[in-house]
Amino acid sequence: MTLLSTLAAFIVALGLLIVFHEFGHYLVARWCGVKVLRFSIGFGQPLLKRRWGADRTEWVVAAFPLGGYVRMLDEREGEVPPQDLARSFNRKPVGQRFAIVAAGPVANFLLAIVLYWLLFMLGVSGMKPVVGQVAPASPAALAGFEAGETIVGIGGEPVATWQDARWTLLSHAVERPSSLAVEVLDPNGGRLSRFLDLSGMQSEDLDGDFLPRIGLGNHQPAIRPLVAKVVPGGAGARAGLLPGDEIVAVDGAGTPLWEEVVQHIRTRPGMPMMLEVRRGQSTFELEVVPDAVTERGEEIGRIGIGPQIDQDELERLLVDVRYPPGPALVKAAGKTWEMSVFTLQMLGRMAIGQVSWKNVSGPITIADYAGRSAQMGLAAYLGFLALISISLGVLNLLPIPVLDGGHLMYYVVEIVKGSPLSARAMEIGQQVGMALLFTLMVFAIYNDVSRLVSS
Repeated sequence: MTLLSTLAAFIVALGLLIVFHEFGHYLVARWCGVKVLRFSIGFGQPLLKRRWGADRTEWVVAAFPLGGYVRMLDEREGEVPPQDLARSFNRKPVGQRFAIVAAGPVANFLLAIVLYWLLFMLGVSGMKPVVGQVAPASPAALAGFEAGETIVGIGGEPVATWQDARWTLLSHAVERPSSLAVEVLDPNGGRLSRFLDLSGMQSEDLDGDFLPRIGLGNHQPAIRPLVAKVVPGGAGARAGLLPGDEIVAVDGAGTPLWEEVVQHIRTRPGMPMMLEVRRGQSTFELEVVPDAVTERGEEIGRIGIGPQIDQDELERLLVDVRYPPGPALVKAAGKTWEMSVFTLQMLGRMAIGQVSWKNVSGPITIADYAGRSAQMGLAAYLGFLALISISLGVLNLLPIPVLDGGHLMYYVVEIVKGSPLSARAMEIGQQVGMALLFTLMVFAIYNDVSRLVSS
């Protein structure tokens, strides 16, 4: 993945989401008879601009791309010609103003539905939800999970892939249930119920991939310790490992499986270790010093080699799930609703300290995810776009002045009290909103930098 491809994926994602959001405002404003002066993608100095349409609306692409806006005719922002007073935003009934402002976030939710709809029709590929080794004394072990069982339902919801299982477990884990029902099939096809106690989950347990913290991991095919790839400049390459080598022992202990080699290397960052290697008809020893890298705050060893994988066995663990157009649309709407509610729940739990603020991501992390998902293929990129569109819609509906939700809050107050808030009250609200957004951005960028440093 190159920096150029990451930036391209990020720009496409950002542009699409901003255009849909602002077009929601624009379209409903036009339906309500409001004159639109400018439609801008980005802020600051215009790079491209053109006037178009009966109202000569100015369409702009500006220098700073993190956002956009629709500028409407408004007496509060300048003098309005008498003939255009009826088309001024501030002269419209509060219901129409509410609809215009709400249209931006609604457009993001509709975009997410369309993206999920395409995704579910194209097909979602993933690993079958087959349980691997269960960690001893973990919540999964106490619930009776055994290796080889296939998860088919969680809390009454069916799951088809390991990704489905991870998401559904996470959505329930934030509630910390004491008895979450998980339906599994044993290797012989018998249906069993397991009951997970997640009441002891801590906020830090929900960071990153939380499944190992409850003792669950997906089943991996048995992989022989055959080296298929050696990263140039890595510890393995420096020691003399070559593609085709077989690692038969590490520090004198036999290693019939690749995972055993990996686990031993991870425990030896910066420390010499001896590999017994079979190359062709000869066997010899190599000393290798694993590079020390930080992963999720923990220092581990890594030597830069990849295994040879049996593709036939891997294919047996993959599943492709797709739906006809009608059911796909229903599932897309349901998925958008679930993700919206979950995002709102996570924000609420962050606010009261039940979930770590480390989950807040900024533009650097979002750009990285954009690049990675684009590299993984169309389905992954569509899923990423849908998730970010939902996040943007939920964020904009928060009752924070400056955001759409803040304006909607003003209109609710206006409906209740029968008159608009005073200019001074709205000015104070704007200042508070800017301070809150600045604080949130500081958290997001700090988390981005922390992830870069620890990766």
